[in-house]
Amino acid sequence: MSFIPGQPVTAVVQRIEIRKLQHGEHLILGFSIGGGIDQDPGQNPFSEDKSDKGIYVTRVTPGGPAEVAGLMMGDKVMQVNGWDMTMVTHDQARKRLTKKDEDIVRLLVTRKSLEQAVRHSMM
Repeated sequence: MSFIPGQPVTAVVQRIEIRKLQHGEHLILGFSIGGGIDQDPGQNPFSEDKSDKGIYVTRVTPGGPAEVAGLMMGDKVMQVNGWDMTMVTHDQARKRLTKKDEDIVRLLVTRKSLEQAVRHSMM
């Protein structure tokens, strides 16, 4: 998904609800993230133009809560529980995802296959 700074962004999103798994004292989501406005976008393997500083899913644990919910590696996280994630640091994103008082995390994500399916259906 490419964009022009200062212009509205249109994205096809999917809602994903992940119920955290209790593991001792910890609540497990079953995925890792990369990216953020404080990170080098050139190192992001999911950014098409190497300028996207968004938050991306970099790993999904097989059989974990995120995989069961439908999250996929390469998904771009647009919102977490209603909070905008398009202009956050990596640490801000991590803290928003791992809040201890939230058993369920509701995500809005976008992925290339969703955008491609919509474009194909409009032809």
